[in-house]
Amino acid sequence: MDFKKQKPIYQQIADTLCERIVGGEWMADDRIPSVRDVAVQLGVNPNTVMRSFDHLQQAEIIYNRRGVGYFVAPDAKERILQLQRKEFLEDELPAFMQRLSVLGMTLDDLKQYV
Repeated sequence: MDFKKQKPIYQQIADTLCERIVGGEWMADDRIPSVRDVAVQLGVNPNTVMRSFDHLQQAEIIYNRRGVGYFVAPDAKERILQLQRKEFLEDELPAFMQRLSVLGMTLDDLKQYV
């Protein structure tokens, strides 16, 4: 994993786990690797991974079965897509539109590339 400075590591880990869910690697109610396994795999502190899991659990993307482990929530994929759409519309799209404006381009100018 190549960590980027502009986003906290725990959030980058959460994003990676979400990508696996959206990509179909993990389906609803599938057990996901343990905190310790993810920490070893990524070479990070288990506390950082635990923070990622807590974040995903609060967003109702994963849930915990005490003594068994963490599992993908039944509607996790839909929740992730909703969150990603919201993030795109609020964070990425305005910056993109501003960049188009600075370059003197319009959305029509992009049609040939889409």
